[in-house]
Amino acid sequence: MDDSQQSDDQNLTDPRAARRRKLEALRQLGVDPWGGRFENHEAIGDIRNRLGEIVYRIEDGTEVALPDFAAQGEDFNFRQWKADQGKGELVGPVVRAAGRIMLHRNKGKLHFIDLKDMTGSVQLMVGKNQVGDDWAVVEQLDLGDIVGVDGMLVVSNTGELSILADRVHFLTKTLDPPPEKHHGLSDPELRQRMRYVDLIHTDGVMETFLQRTRIVRSIRDTLATRKFVEVEGPTLHSIAGGAAARPFNTHHNALDIPLYLRIALELHLKRLLVGGIERVYELGRVYRNEGISPKHNPEFTMLEVYEAYGNYHTMMDLTEACIVDAIKAKAGDNSGEVSYVLPWKDGTIDFTPPFARKTYDELFAEHTGVDPNDQEAVAKLAAEIGFETKGRHPDVIKSDVFEEKVEDALEGPVFVIDYPASICPLTKRKRDNPDVAERFELFIKGMEVANAYTELNDPDLQEELFKTQLDGLSEEDSMAKMDHDFIRALRNGMPPAGGLGIGIDRLVMLLTNSQTIRDVILFPLLRPETT
Repeated sequence: MDDSQQSDDQNLTDPRAARRRKLEALRQLGVDPWGGRFENHEAIGDIRNRLGEIVYRIEDGTEVALPDFAAQGEDFNFRQWKADQGKGELVGPVVRAAGRIMLHRNKGKLHFIDLKDMTGSVQLMVGKNQVGDDWAVVEQLDLGDIVGVDGMLVVSNTGELSILADRVHFLTKTLDPPPEKHHGLSDPELRQRMRYVDLIHTDGVMETFLQRTRIVRSIRDTLATRKFVEVEGPTLHSIAGGAAARPFNTHHNALDIPLYLRIALELHLKRLLVGGIERVYELGRVYRNEGISPKHNPEFTMLEVYEAYGNYHTMMDLTEACIVDAIKAKAGDNSGEVSYVLPWKDGTIDFTPPFARKTYDELFAEHTGVDPNDQEAVAKLAAEIGFETKGRHPDVIKSDVFEEKVEDALEGPVFVIDYPASICPLTKRKRDNPDVAERFELFIKGMEVANAYTELNDPDLQEELFKTQLDGLSEEDSMAKMDHDFIRALRNGMPPAGGLGIGIDRLVMLLTNSQTIRDVILFPLLRPETT
């Protein structure tokens, strides 16, 4: 066999070559394989809601409503049901749909096609006699192609809602074949890298991201009803402040200055409190030049909220309201009762309000069996775990034990309140106990989802704490993190306030039963693809 013959044989079996042959066939038919504007089509989900408009019209003109297919048993015979009504025909509304071909069954002069858009799928019944000249186009269809269709909405003899097509409009040729039907994209990294294929072919992925959209919209709606103002702060900062995290560095050529992608939203929002925007928030991306894990991505979505004249209790109430409203919204409809018990891995999470509120110290005692105020006992436990204790502050030692022994055990949702003040330098102290900070963290299934404070608004104390935080850093790093303008803003008077941060990606994980943060971020950071 010569090389040209071998090449021809490969082309006959290569699915990509076959698709290109169909591409050329479409062009020969005068059909643009890349389509164009296709107006006035309905979402398939809306078309499916028109089932009630289909009737069975008997010869004498009597119209009979269709049976409730969902209520029929497996033995129900729709063909027999029609015969029992008398000779007639199905009559439904004329509809227009567009979507991607997910299944194609060729029965000679009748093709059955499953058409899918972002709202659902519907069966097409495409007959040679019904579509006329469009039949030549139908013969060039492949899985994954995008088409439009006009026809009557009917029900097949097996009881499946279908569009009986009388026109087929070719809209886009797909040149790469879809993944193998039964295995799909099984490699998690490949799914994240080729999210466009993942959305099309992996069950549940589209719905997860649509739920994410509903959750985010619900949070904005909850804040709007409480008269919070949404703002957009800068993403390029001259000072990497607002959190203890490593920033991404960049450089502005025209001004010849270093800049940093923001690691937090806090300090600019507090400036707006000073300026008189008393209820303010931003929901946006922040960037931290740190590790990647099932709970971490270097680029993630954060909500930060500040309310003048509030405190950390105000923020607890707001956090709970945002989550409860999001659960109501995520299903996409308001029908029926809302269940606050959501699936999670092999179990469930009960979000029924009100959420538990427990102090840091009582949870420490509950999960370690050690009195949190007994420094010697706490240090002994820390040493047994493997933590260094010599020369370290007792509260830091206690914090290490809390993170190791308590956090993972917090099923939640539970607000952990009243942290040791020494590990919360930017938080107001309780008036009756200055050793305790007015701070909470919300834990759900061992994950920190929200963090809030009664905000510090004393400019002199804030400046002193900034300097303490920066002790031990190099002069360059200290300059990068010391925000003198923020101190100047506080000297102009920031009202007492509560402040809140919610990690949106983690919250969406929990509400959609997704096992990694990468399953709720459309395009997580990946290593460069090797060729």
